[in-house]
Amino acid sequence: MPINASAVGSEIGPFAIDVTARRCLAYAAAINDTRPQHLDDAREGGITAPAMLAVALEWPASRDLRVTPEFGASLEERLRVVHAAQDTEIHSPLRPGLKAVSRGRLVAAKRIKPGTLTVSRLTLETAAGEPLATSYSTAIYRGVDLVGDDTVEAAPPAWPDLEPQGDWTETPVPIARELPHAYTECADIWNPIHTERAVALAAGLPDIILHGTCTLALALRELTAARLPDAPERLKRFSCRFTGMVIPGTPIQVRHAAAEGGALFEVLNAEGQTAVSEGRILFGVG
Repeated sequence: MPINASAVGSEIGPFAIDVTARRCLAYAAAINDTRPQHLDDAREGGITAPAMLAVALEWPASRDLRVTPEFGASLEERLRVVHAAQDTEIHSPLRPGLKAVSRGRLVAAKRIKPGTLTVSRLTLETAAGEPLATSYSTAIYRGVDLVGDDTVEAAPPAWPDLEPQGDWTETPVPIARELPHAYTECADIWNPIHTERAVALAAGLPDIILHGTCTLALALRELTAARLPDAPERLKRFSCRFTGMVIPGTPIQVRHAAAEGGALFEVLNAEGQTAVSEGRILFGVG
């Protein structure tokens, strides 16, 4: 059954979340970010979580928006989804001890050549209502139709024009074959195409593929290590498109260049194809 354009405007949540030290440390360990700012909870001032943990905490809202009766897609159709783009603004660093709440709202659904594109706005707040993060997550349902007119209720805020300044830096990053399994459990983001080869092959994929969010988290790890080595919590906004597959067990190349107030980046897979494109980050004031 197709996706319903009338589902735009539907909401889900709240989901209550305890931001524990265990969860923050596990996420940092999953992406091998061993900096003391993320992995030493005994350090003076404590730790902040990698910024991408916000996306993991928003996952229940993202996941469950697509299983509501209003949405309309069948289980088989939901398995055809791919994460196409991400745009996240961090309003306040995530620290152990926070009581957080996540919510989701479907803000766009429209036809594209491969199928149907949807955009979900996902929010993360403290229990007192103070904003922690806001994400716009774009998905493509391959070969799935849309009923009704294309509907766009909201879009991410505009980005400033960013131009590369100076040379591009290239950093090779090995990807362990077992990384999707560790990331799945530490991020609590599960889709069997990332961990179960039989399911991936049945879905028409050549192998299990690394989560787009994990590839992005690794890229942000390299960018903040190079450009915010002592203050990774200054990463305030990031966005990208997911345009290619990363097969676990094969390396990636993270390419990045300075830009005014931030940086530009992309990720190449082992075949030299762009797995993450149009990457942008902005820094906040320290």
